[in-house]
Amino acid sequence: MADSASDSRTGECTLSDGRTVAYTTSGDPDGLPVFVHHGSPGSRLFGSLVTDSAKAAGCRLVIPDRPGYGCSSPPPDGWTWSDWPADLDAVRRAESIDRAAHMGFSGGGPFAIATAAADWTTRIALVSTVVPPAENGLATVSKIPYGLRALFRLSSALASVSGPDRIVAQYTDRAVPDPVTQAVGADFHEALRQGTNAVARECRRFARESLDADGVDSPLRWWHGTADTNAAIEPVRTLADEVGADVVESDTDHLGVLLDQQRDIFEWLTADRRVSESG
Repeated sequence: MADSASDSRTGECTLSDGRTVAYTTSGDPDGLPVFVHHGSPGSRLFGSLVTDSAKAAGCRLVIPDRPGYGCSSPPPDGWTWSDWPADLDAVRRAESIDRAAHMGFSGGGPFAIATAAADWTTRIALVSTVVPPAENGLATVSKIPYGLRALFRLSSALASVSGPDRIVAQYTDRAVPDPVTQAVGADFHEALRQGTNAVARECRRFARESLDADGVDSPLRWWHGTADTNAAIEPVRTLADEVGADVVESDTDHLGVLLDQQRDIFEWLTADRRVSESG
């Protein structure tokens, strides 16, 4: 569920071009480093949804705001998921991390996959991941000029009036505990702190660009719901087959997979370390 304020620390890394990347760390401070790639929209506050499970598995979470989200600087023109590993590498060095695993949720999936070729990446867990070119409601809206910006502005305004339940309903049909509802709402609003440019930019690219899986040599595993209407499972099955990865399927929806499977996810991410320690 949500982590307490005392369990997390906020940091900021300045990149070579002067941009800054804001991030939080939480979980086990002495554990296996895991970079968490938030959704679209999303922010460093997403980590509060998984901190307890990460801590139990012995994981040290690092959750950055991608460019233009939360407190991170907007990206330069043309910036996309293939540029993310370089930004992330600066955060890695700032946190004195040698090697790390990754977990990408929803729209964070392509950014997690982009780290697969980095020599410091160990394993990558993909949860309810969007596989570009995406075919969903947001992809349709992205074809309308300024449509995505208007949609997210409206969603933010409605959520401010009616509360975070409206936001949660975009990701799951199930009833969730109040701490989860509050955490999802806080993440959504923090994501749009600088406006809707970042999420509109990502969703347009998800609709129009293909994800290049060439060069993926890190172990990958997907966790995906067969009832996920936010990110279809068929492209996930296709891409996983192309790269020789497993898909753990469950009869649930977009957010449901994260809520139900996160302990299993972090156990898988730490499997190499456990084998090393037992040997």
